[in-house]
Amino acid sequence: MATLADELKQVPLFSSLSQRQLKRLARDFKKREFKPGTTMLRQGHMSGIGFFVITEGEAAVSVDGSEVARLRHGDYFGELGLISDRPRTATVTASTPLHCVELAIWDFRRFVKDNSDVSWKLLQHVADLLAAAEARK
Repeated sequence: MATLADELKQVPLFSSLSQRQLKRLARDFKKREFKPGTTMLRQGHMSGIGFFVITEGEAAVSVDGSEVARLRHGDYFGELGLISDRPRTATVTASTPLHCVELAIWDFRRFVKDNSDVSWKLLQHVADLLAAAEARK
């Protein structure tokens, strides 16, 4: 059975972290459950305080009112909210009973400050996201 640290390794934002760093980060995640129809993040708002990894269930992602994706076990959302205090770029709503683990912004910031080598890895990930966004234009 995969541990949370193993699942976090699959998240691009955390994929370059060492096993020790992943285990340390996993301690800050909290289990969360949402009923169908619950909106965890709302586009254009500073909604939510964290980053989520889905452990069971399904969620819909919508932009400007249109569904653009479905998220399932192992998928994640809210990663840019860990780094930036900007409004959310999409709405994420539970389609089924949804089980997640959540990392609060303040826990992530403390982790990065305590593990300075993580900062460079985050900058590289953000640069990759920007390049991908530019390529889609």
